[in-house]
Amino acid sequence: MSLLNQLFNRGVFGAKCKTSLTLSISRIKLLQNKRDMQLKLMRKEIAQFLQAGQEPIARIRVEHVIREQNIMAAYAILELFCEFVHARIPIIESQRECPTDLREAIASIIFAAPRCSDVPDLLQIKNLFTTKYGKEFVLAAAELRPESGVNRELIEKLSVGAPSVKTRLNVLKDIAREHNLDWDSSNTEAEFTKKHEDLLAGSKEIYNGAALAQAPAKHVSFQLPSSNGTHDITPAESNKEHSRLEVPVTASKTSSHSTNEIETSQKSQDAGTPTDSKSETRPQSSEILERARAAIASAERASAAARAAAELAKIHYRAQKS
Repeated sequence: MSLLNQLFNRGVFGAKCKTSLTLSISRIKLLQNKRDMQLKLMRKEIAQFLQAGQEPIARIRVEHVIREQNIMAAYAILELFCEFVHARIPIIESQRECPTDLREAIASIIFAAPRCSDVPDLLQIKNLFTTKYGKEFVLAAAELRPESGVNRELIEKLSVGAPSVKTRLNVLKDIAREHNLDWDSSNTEAEFTKKHEDLLAGSKEIYNGAALAQAPAKHVSFQLPSSNGTHDITPAESNKEHSRLEVPVTASKTSSHSTNEIETSQKSQDAGTPTDSKSETRPQSSEILERARAAIASAERASAAARAAAELAKIHYRAQKS
């Protein structure tokens, strides 16, 4: 009984496989004729763009031309493999394992089936070989494992990656020669080899710099004790205190600067440096001392003003508390 089932299954597999292969071959031939006409129109349009000096558009359109040429080349390979497998159906039926000389053709058909949506009959062939040889055989071809045996040229033609610069330039030159155009490819070559800057990263840096420049200055808030625990000075009061404290800060900077000048002049005198034109332009030590005294006096006045402001704040706090 099992022998009869095997014979019946062999007959069913062979009939279904032959039908699907025949339909695939016919559909591939129709698609090749249709795509060939479209490809000629696309190449003619690119020649017109080159003649009109619209090279940027031609550089974009040439990628579509290359993709169509690759698909047509893949269809030609698949057509040969389908015819080869169709002729060897009796051998495939008689053997449990895949014949060695048919492994490349069958694996390539399985690999191309989900990638060639225009030929749905290839998916039916894939399902038939899944039943015949098992899921591992099909997965090896679909995942391009080393032992799969898929045709390398077919893999390249069905690749979804962008064509190389050399390929695009060669196709453009071929189109120009085909339509007898005196086209100078120097601009296109320069555009293809030009390194484009990352404008997005640059805009981020500009934005960060602008954000830092526009960031509001932080003001230090003073807190005074109150009946509730703390009393925050209003922004207006903080601005007043800030304007009052600006004077001593400036004075301290001036005094520190004058002190540094005194130390520098003393070091130069101890070292015994010769007096030249540069030393004549420097201020005398008596003038530096006078400036230092004036800076110290202004610093004392500023500190007195700060103490007075603190006293006023205490009086304000006591008045509120009472």
